[in-house]
Amino acid sequence: MKDGFLLGDTLLARLARARSVLVLTGAGMSAESGIPTFRDAQTGIWSRFSPQELATPEAFARDPGRVWQWYEERRKSVRSAQPHAGHRALVQLETMVPELTVVTQNVDGLHQLAGSGKVWELHGNILRSRCHLTQRPIGSDWLADSPHSPPRSPYVEGGLARPDVVWFGEVLPTAAVEAAAAAASRCDFCFSIGTTSLVQPAASLPLVALEHGAALVEINPAETPLSPYASLSIRGKASEVLVTLVSEFAAWTGHYEVSPHT
Repeated sequence: MKDGFLLGDTLLARLARARSVLVLTGAGMSAESGIPTFRDAQTGIWSRFSPQELATPEAFARDPGRVWQWYEERRKSVRSAQPHAGHRALVQLETMVPELTVVTQNVDGLHQLAGSGKVWELHGNILRSRCHLTQRPIGSDWLADSPHSPPRSPYVEGGLARPDVVWFGEVLPTAAVEAAAAAASRCDFCFSIGTTSLVQPAASLPLVALEHGAALVEINPAETPLSPYASLSIRGKASEVLVTLVSEFAAWTGHYEVSPHT
């Protein structure tokens, strides 16, 4: 065995034996790609509004144009963002284990853009839109051709396009929640990355993994409510820690070298 690894020999061995790995990511993962957190997006002309004034069904009903425009501003940041080295390191790790599932609280699609194969979005995706009445998806071509703000729905009179994200007071997508719970129950190794571990139901997933015997590693710059329960808490940026961790795992198991620029 080799000593001095970030995870240590014991956790490296558990990761090497893992049949299923769960990776939970939060806003800290996306922040390194230049995407403002939800509250950081309350800047400029939007600074005088609370999230509840812009991210609820009631807000959309009162003033759909204002809500749509705020999300259009946020979409600009997302469209210009690129996955960072940490996203790409997770893609590399996926090739080294039998199963890796990403469950994310982020709505930017960066995990998929980086190449992760199995991603469940608990809070939706800001780049998608759906009809606010039928909930059916609305394609980007339809949105681009519409002169209205927000665009009218192609499905039903009175329907409007809305961001395909979960607003305050709304239920999370059933399929994503069930898949995330199942992944937590069956995983042998769990990473919690860049999340405050305060928002439910995501915050409970690592604890479910622990209850089923998984090892738990937290990667976050600051301590969180999850920290006391983790097998190991690593303080640092997700990009730097993940590149080092996956490179070391590759070396420990005899896989190829992982480059931060892959």
